[in-house]
Amino acid sequence: QVMLVESGGGLVQAGDSLRLSCAASGRTFSRYAMGWFRQAPGKEREFVSAIRPSGSNTLYADSVKGRFTISRDNGKNMVFLQMNRLKPEDTAVYYCASRFNEFSRNAGLYDYWGQGTQVTVSS
Repeated sequence: QVMLVESGGGLVQAGDSLRLSCAASGRTFSRYAMGWFRQAPGKEREFVSAIRPSGSNTLYADSVKGRFTISRDNGKNMVFLQMNRLKPEDTAVYYCASRFNEFSRNAGLYDYWGQGTQVTVSS
């Protein structure tokens, strides 16, 4: 069982930055790929970014590429999402998720989810 807890959300203005964190329980964190997803009101959950267990490779949605950066610290069981140049359309609840071994853009393939953290970007 893996427990995930997100933090770092908040209310910011367009153009600002936020750094989301996700703390994971368990002793095998380094064997799990991690992903960030988001869900805006009235919309389906969408992929944002993912990182391989070793941190060697990353994936990004086109809408955030060049603005967001995913990273992880396997020694601290943490994954991060640095979000720069935020836009109002980035407003959503952001979730971190874990999947054993390989990363994916498909939310349905992730096994464990956090409770989410709200990010609101005002124009």
